[in-house]
Amino acid sequence: MTFSLLSAGAEHGAGTPAWAMLAYLVAGVFFILALRGLSSPATSRSGNRNGMIGMAIAVVTTLIMHGTNLIEIGIAIAIGAILGVTIARRIAMTAMPELVAGFHSLVGLAAVVVGLAAWLNPAAFGITDALGQINAVSRVELGLGIAIGAITFSGSVIAFLKLSGRMSGSPIMLPGRHIINLGTLGAILALIGLYTVSPQGGAGEGWMVIAVTILAFAIGFLLIIPIGGADMPVVVSMLNSYSGWAAAAMGFTLGNSAMIITGALVGSSGAILSYIMCRAMNRSFISVIAGGFGADAGAGGGAGGAREQRPYKQGSAEDAAYMLEQAEKVIIIPGYGMAVAQAQHALREMGDKLKEKGVEVKYAIHPVAGRMPGHMNVLLAEASVPYDEVFELEDINSEFAQCDVAFIIGANDVVNPAAKTDKSSPIYGMPVFDVDKAKQVFFIKRSMGGVGYAGVDNDVFYMNQTVMLLADAKKMVEEIVKSLD
Repeated sequence: MTFSLLSAGAEHGAGTPAWAMLAYLVAGVFFILALRGLSSPATSRSGNRNGMIGMAIAVVTTLIMHGTNLIEIGIAIAIGAILGVTIARRIAMTAMPELVAGFHSLVGLAAVVVGLAAWLNPAAFGITDALGQINAVSRVELGLGIAIGAITFSGSVIAFLKLSGRMSGSPIMLPGRHIINLGTLGAILALIGLYTVSPQGGAGEGWMVIAVTILAFAIGFLLIIPIGGADMPVVVSMLNSYSGWAAAAMGFTLGNSAMIITGALVGSSGAILSYIMCRAMNRSFISVIAGGFGADAGAGGGAGGAREQRPYKQGSAEDAAYMLEQAEKVIIIPGYGMAVAQAQHALREMGDKLKEKGVEVKYAIHPVAGRMPGHMNVLLAEASVPYDEVFELEDINSEFAQCDVAFIIGANDVVNPAAKTDKSSPIYGMPVFDVDKAKQVFFIKRSMGGVGYAGVDNDVFYMNQTVMLLADAKKMVEEIVKSLD
């Protein structure tokens, strides 16, 4: 949402006519309606449509206000549109989290480029005073915009690498990381302060801006590498917030009210979502902002340790089908494995057949299931699962004690009781589904050799009431559907 305005909004607001201000206000209203619509799967389509309308109004208004270089801007928009459509059509739902992280990095980089351009040519951006120097307020805005944008860019690149598997999802703990982070952040703020009070063209002005940019790139990297895979959904939400604040800062510099509104909405909504997710994971919101809130270096249960060979029960699709159709209540817990196998459509078909046989079917979604906020909700909506059958953790967790079958498909960390009992576990303190209270548990995963994204073994595999269904999730569910006929 913010990237288009960062690319097109290069006019200053001192002479913005009333009609343009009104158009920006209307665009802001559509953005608010978009956020409201996207808060529920039932209204997400209208929310997405409102966001598109608002962005179209904002971009067209900015282009009309700009008045020059429309051919070059049109070419840039066309190239971006072609790339965006191509990527969106080719990307798999399993790769959506890293795509979001990648787009966040573009917003951050755009903020840095616009900030540096305004610093190099302030007159063109209308941020000079009577003496032709960049005014103090604009210097603060420039410094903050460049810094937040650089943090967003480098942090999003690391998140992209971790989410796409190009970099290990395990926390990378640097010695004295908190001191390094605080020192780097303090240096950035000090340099912005010095730049604000230094005369334009004075000694050191250039290196201060460049130093802020380099240090901000560095701290974005340092903030994200200590964060483990289980916490990646919060990272995506946090980076989304950062990208909004970067755009808002550049909006002040450019005098573009649409950018200010859009950036503030994205930044605040991302921060609120991060806070909600931190509460859902029993994490400290401050530690998220500071970075490095993954597992401690000495935490147990990592993927690198030797796993004890323990006995477990293995079943077949026929076994699962028989128990499912005999049940009165089934709760399905989807996870990233379902996304990888693209099993959501087969799962919905299984749920429909069970409902035809009089079985009550519900879907339980953990706030951090998958690799980004709402990942499972999007997949189930894509498969046309009724919205009233989908429940969040706090709304359904108490029902597992009265549940006949807990059907786990591709989830791991969100059902791991180690989060409640093992203080050495990297997921300790994260609320999880109480599947151990269900009468029967079916757990679909490819093999017993793998563990969840947090790298932790799961006691649910070895419970007396658990039957492991070791196969590709889609193939296993399809076989269960055949057995239900």
